[in-house]
Amino acid sequence: MNDTLPPTERVDPNCAEIDSWPIETVLETLVAHQAAAIAAVRMAIPQLARAIAAAGPGLASGGRLIYVGAGTSGRLGAQDGAELTPTFSWPRARSLFVIAGGEVALTRAVEGAEDDAEEGARRLAAIDPRPEDVIIALAASGTTPFVRGALTTARAAGALTIAIACNPRSPMLDEARCPVLLDTGPEAIAGSTRLKAGTAQKAALNLLSTTLMIRLGRVYRGLMVEMQATNAKLRARAERIIMRLAGGDVGAARDALEAAGGDLKRAILMRLDGIDAEMAAQRLAAAGGRLRAARHSANL
Repeated sequence: MNDTLPPTERVDPNCAEIDSWPIETVLETLVAHQAAAIAAVRMAIPQLARAIAAAGPGLASGGRLIYVGAGTSGRLGAQDGAELTPTFSWPRARSLFVIAGGEVALTRAVEGAEDDAEEGARRLAAIDPRPEDVIIALAASGTTPFVRGALTTARAAGALTIAIACNPRSPMLDEARCPVLLDTGPEAIAGSTRLKAGTAQKAALNLLSTTLMIRLGRVYRGLMVEMQATNAKLRARAERIIMRLAGGDVGAARDALEAAGGDLKRAILMRLDGIDAEMAAQRLAAAGGRLRAARHSANL
């Protein structure tokens, strides 16, 4: 019977007595499972790379990142998308979430919501998917009806579809243009995909969205040059970034940031090239917002 189930639902015979083990043994086993989750993500790097290459053009032309999921997978997608704005200044209006059960499902389980394929299709259609949009569909089993319904609607609209699943025989992987298999196998507690499968999905999302932001020019020399300095800690970080890239003291960095209206990339370019805020803005605009390209355009 065990072999007929999806891998994430199967019993791991090595963990059959886990409830009788000493605490340290349980922890060692769970850590080993987490390491196996990361190994599964490493195996998926070629698939992630194809998805990133396919997603870049649409996002560069104004497309939206739309995360679709249920349960743990949906919450992981929402977390990933929510963090793109403070880290990379990704516009909030271009990070959307279609979660089975709605916003309430972000903090508590909404039983049965994931079984409604028509609701998934309706919810995705309500945000008017477009060809330049990128849909990231998440489901450990790869069979969740709500997610598959949304995926069908996205595909019909011509949007780029990326499916991330942990079941090698997942229909979602066949239905998406860019399938990403995270073959994590059985969980230490059968069916508890918040464990190994959840870790793998979180890591894959980190790789996917971070690399996309790098490719879109929102990182320069390993620094978050698009971050929003919205509190004292982040303002201090912005000032350190300016000093690291352009030298000078904290006073000069603070003055540049103020003159740039809080725009970190503009402040960096002002300090690096000795230009005013207007010239920095023009050069960045001509370079599509990419700091490295803006510097090269001046033959520096």
